[in-house]
Order: sequence, then structure tokens, then C-alpha cells
Amino acid sequence: MKNRVRELRTAKGWSQGELAERLGVSRQTVNAIETERYDPSLPLAFVIAALFGQRIEDLFEPGETK
Repeated sequence: MKNRVRELRTAKGWSQGELAERLGVSRQTVNAIETERYDPSLPLAFVIAALFGQRIEDLFEPGETK
């Protein structure tokens, strides 16, 4: 699943660790989401979308992963 998490995180000037703290997950989880090796659970996707003021469908795009 393609996503815009890295793009939005860097626009805020946050490190992966800072985003992880805000989400209550590990930095490794953020890295895995950004590199499309891990699809977040629906509840986590809602938290990510809310944090960036986006809709889930504007952050995550169905499709093949890398």
C-alpha cells in the first residue's frame, strides 16, 4: 500500500522518532510504514490521518507494495 506518511512527516519537520512518540509506536514501525513494508492497522491509520489533518484515503493508496 502506497502512502504519504514520509512526505507529511518531513513537511512538519519531525523525525521518525518524534512521529513514533506522537503515535505511540516504535520508530521502527514508522520506518516500516514509510518504506511500505508494513500496512498499519485501521485504528493506527485513523490516528495517523487525524495527526496530519487528512482523510485516510488521502494518505493511503491501495496497490502493490515495494
